[in-house]
Amino acid sequence: MGIGASACGLEAFMQLLRQLPVDTGFAFVFIQHLDSHPLTEFLSRETLMPLLEATDAMPVEPNHVYVVPSDANLAILHGVLYLMPRQEEHGQHLSIDYFFNSLARDKGNKAIGVILSGTASDGIFGLKAIKAEGGITFAQDEASAKYDGMPHGAIAAGCVDFAMPPENIAQELARIARHPYLAHAKTASFEPFSEGADDIGKVFILLRRHSGVDFTHYKRATIQRRIKRRMLLQRLENLQQYIKYLESNPAEVDALYDDLLINVTTFFRDPEAFAALKESAFPLIMTADRGDAPIRIWVTGCSTGEEVYSIAISLLEFLDDNAVPIQIFATDIDGQAIEKARLGCYRESIAENVSAERLRRFFVKTPTGYQIAKFIRDMCIFAKQNVFKDPPFSRLDLISCRNLLIYFGPDLQKKVFPIFHYALKPTGFLFLGSAETIGEFTDFFSIVDQKTKIYAKKSIATPQHFDFACSDGQIEHLPVVTEKTMPHQDIQKLVDQLLLDRFAPSGVVIDGGMEILQFRGKTGEFIEPAAGDASLNLLRMARAQLQMPLRAAIMTAIRGGVIVRKEVRGGLKDGGGSLVIEVIPVRDLEGVYLVLFEPIVGVPEETREEGSPEVDRLRQELAITWEYLQSVIEQQEVGNEELRSANEEIQSANEELQSINEELETAKEELQSVNEELSTVNGKLEVRNNELTLTNNDLINLFNSAGIPLVIVGPDLRIRRLSPMTNLLNFAPTDIGRSITEIRMASHSNEFRQIVMDAINSISYKEMEIRDHGGRWYSMRVRPYITADNKIEGAVIAFIDIDGIKRSLDIAQDSQDYAEAIVASVECPLLILDRDLRVVSASGAYYASFRVSQKDTVDNLLYRLGNGQWAIPRLRALLEGVLTQDKGFDDFRVTHDFEHIGEKTVSVSGRRIPPGMKRPALILMQIEMAEPMRDGDG
Repeated sequence: MGIGASACGLEAFMQLLRQLPVDTGFAFVFIQHLDSHPLTEFLSRETLMPLLEATDAMPVEPNHVYVVPSDANLAILHGVLYLMPRQEEHGQHLSIDYFFNSLARDKGNKAIGVILSGTASDGIFGLKAIKAEGGITFAQDEASAKYDGMPHGAIAAGCVDFAMPPENIAQELARIARHPYLAHAKTASFEPFSEGADDIGKVFILLRRHSGVDFTHYKRATIQRRIKRRMLLQRLENLQQYIKYLESNPAEVDALYDDLLINVTTFFRDPEAFAALKESAFPLIMTADRGDAPIRIWVTGCSTGEEVYSIAISLLEFLDDNAVPIQIFATDIDGQAIEKARLGCYRESIAENVSAERLRRFFVKTPTGYQIAKFIRDMCIFAKQNVFKDPPFSRLDLISCRNLLIYFGPDLQKKVFPIFHYALKPTGFLFLGSAETIGEFTDFFSIVDQKTKIYAKKSIATPQHFDFACSDGQIEHLPVVTEKTMPHQDIQKLVDQLLLDRFAPSGVVIDGGMEILQFRGKTGEFIEPAAGDASLNLLRMARAQLQMPLRAAIMTAIRGGVIVRKEVRGGLKDGGGSLVIEVIPVRDLEGVYLVLFEPIVGVPEETREEGSPEVDRLRQELAITWEYLQSVIEQQEVGNEELRSANEEIQSANEELQSINEELETAKEELQSVNEELSTVNGKLEVRNNELTLTNNDLINLFNSAGIPLVIVGPDLRIRRLSPMTNLLNFAPTDIGRSITEIRMASHSNEFRQIVMDAINSISYKEMEIRDHGGRWYSMRVRPYITADNKIEGAVIAFIDIDGIKRSLDIAQDSQDYAEAIVASVECPLLILDRDLRVVSASGAYYASFRVSQKDTVDNLLYRLGNGQWAIPRLRALLEGVLTQDKGFDDFRVTHDFEHIGEKTVSVSGRRIPPGMKRPALILMQIEMAEPMRDGDG
C-alpha cells in the first residue's frame, strides 16, 4: 500500500498510523512529496508496527511501515523495494506518482493508494494507474485536510473510491484487510462466480439497459476483476447479492460502467512509437497522390484525448508548418471522457511527458494547468461511437487503436479488423498498442514496424458483410456416432433409403421456374446436360421427345395445384418404349414440385383394326401438341392480364413519382434557402467566435499584466476565474469551482462572506482591509459583476497591496507618538506654530504653567491667546524670520500680567521645524520663566 502526502501532510499520516491495527497484513510505504528530513525515528512513536527507512533491494514484509529516504525515488518489483535516482523534468519531481505507478504494475488489483494533505498535484496519475489495474484508492476529505490541494485534485480527477478523514481511512483499511478480495492468507480464495456463474449475464443486461453497451464479449477475466472490486467496495461477497444491489441502486450501475471504461492514458505514451510514425507512416502518407485531399485519421477508444492530441502534435511537427488540411476523428463510448477531450484542459503534471518546447508551441497556460491550443482543437472532431454498432469512417490514412483490443474477447477482435481494413485507404496504416497484434488477419495487413506495431493495409477485397451482432451461445461439440452406438431409428432410415434407391421411380425436384433443385434416383434415361452454357433448367436438359409433354404437365400442375399424370411413347433414351410423367406439388413447400419418370414395362403391343403404329404415334403427338398450345395460349392470356395490370400500376407509380419529384424540387429549394441562411449564420458565428477569442485573449493578458490579485465569483460565491497573482493569497488553480468562503486566506474570514454578499445585494462598492496568514495587508475592494444586460451575476474582488502604506503609517504614528512623548516630558512650555502663527499643538507644561485649556489654545492665532500677552510686533517679526529665513532666536524677554497667573517675566526662544513629505515647515516656540528685568536690562 502506498500513502502519499506533502511535508504538511505528516500530521494526517500520524493520525492514520495511530488508528491502524497492527495485524492488517498490509505493508505500508509512506512517500513524502519533496521532503528531505528523516522521519523514521519521529514516526516510530505513533505505531507498534516496525517502521523502517527503505533501502535498496529491501523485501517488503506484512505489517511493516516503510519510509522513502530523502533524494531518491522508490520502485517495487516482485515485492522488493528498489531506490532509484531522482530525475526532475521541467522543474517538477513527482515521487508519489513514481511509486504508485510502480505499485500498480507490480501488484495489480492488490494495490492500494492513499493521498493525504498537501498542496501539490503529485499522485493523481498514480491513483489512476492503481484504479485501472483494479486496485483501491483513497483520499483525505477536503474538510479535514490542512492543505487540500492534493486531495482536491485527486477527487476532481475522478480516481478516488473513498474520500474520508485519516481515522476513517484506517478503519476502512482494516475492513478491507478482512475481505476475501484482498485476503493475504495463502489459503484464502474469493470466487463469487463459482456458483451461478451464468448470472453474470444479468449484470451485462443491466449494463446494456443503462448504457447501450454490450460487454458480453469483452474479456471475461477483466470484467470479473472489475465486478469483484465493486463488490469489495460495497461490502458484498457473492454475485447474487451484487446483482440485487445493482437492481436497487442505479448509481452503482453508473459506477460499475465507469470502472469498466478504463480511461488511463497519457501524452506520448511509448515515445518511440510516435517517433516511428514520423519515420515510417507519415512520409508514405504524404508521398501518395493526395492533391487537395486532407489527411484523415481515426483514433478509436480516445478516452480523454491525450492520444489524439499526441498524434496531432506529431503530425504537425512532421509537416513543419506546411499548409496541409488535417481531419482527426476521435471516438469513444464514454460520453464524459469525450467532453473532457473536446475541452482539452489538463493538469500541470502533464509536463512530465510533454517537453517544454511542445508546451510552449502547442499548449496555452491556464490557471488550472494547460489547454491544447485552439488551432489543434479545431482539427480534431470528437464523437461518441461504438465501433461495433455504428458505421465506421472511410477513406482514412491512419487508424490508431492503441490499448483497446486488449479488452476485447476473440469474437470482437475478429470483427474489428475487417472494419479497419474497409475504413482505410489502399495506402492507409493501422497503429496498435505495444501489447496488441493483428493475430490471424495477416491477409489484411502487412508489418511496417514490428516493435511499434505499425501495419500497412494490403490491397485485397474487404468482406462487405459486417455482422455487428455476436451470438451469445457457444458451439457445442456433437458426439461421434459409431456403428456400435447407432440407435434403432438410424437403422430404419438406412433401410428406407435402400428400398427407395432400388424400387422408387427416378425424378427431379423443381421450382416454379422449372429449375432443378434436386435429383432423385437415376435420371440419365430421361434428361442429360444440354450443349452450351451450363444450366439446370429441366426443359433444356430433357430429351426432345419429352420437352412438350413435360411443359404441358408442369404448367397444368402449377395452375391447378393438382397431381398431373401423362403417358408418353418413345420417350426413352433409345427412342423406343413408353413412360409415365407424373408432376406432384409438394404440399409443405410452396412453389416446389416433384417430377417422376416411370417406364412402362411388359405392356403387349396393341393391335388396331385401322391404321398403323406410326399413325397412332402421330395422333398422340398431335394431341400433346394441342394441349401444349392450349396451355401456352392460356399462359399468354394470363401474362397479358398481368402486363396490363402492371402497366396500370407503373402509370400510377409514375404519376406518384412525378408528384414526389415536384415535392423534392420544392424541398431542394427550401434546403438551398436554409443552407444559405446557415452559411450566413455560420459566418456571423465565426466573426463572433473570433471576437470572443480576441476578447478572451485581451482578458487573459489584462489579468496577467495587471499585477493585482483578482477573483471573479458567481452569485453562489463559487470562483469562476483567478488572476495569476492570487497565489500570493493562498489561492490555487484547483480552487476554481469552490466557494470563496472555503478559502482560508485571511484573518477576517468571518466578515468575508458578508461583505461580498453586501456588494452583490446592494449593487455598491465595498472595501475592507485584511491581512493574510503572513501578516501582509491588503485592501479588499468588492464590486458587483454587472453583465451587458444589467444583470448581477456575482462580484469582482480585487486585492490591493497596501502593506507598504500601512507600514509607513505605522512608522509615522510611532514617530508622532515618540515626538509627543518627548514634548510631554519637557518641563518648559512649548508651542508649535504654522506659517500664520496659528497654534498647531502645545505641550502639557504650557497648559499647566499658564493654566489654560487645549480648547483655548490649539487652532487659535498666537497673538489672540490669553489677554494678548504675545501680541508683540517684535516677537512676531522674530517668529516670521524663523520660518522665512531659518533664523532662530533665544532669550526674548516678555514681562506681562498674564490672565490666570498674574505678572510674570518669561524668556522666549524660536526654532524652525523642517517640512515633511506632506507637511509644511513649522515653528517651535519655547517659553521659560525668568526673573523680572531690572532697569537697564535690554
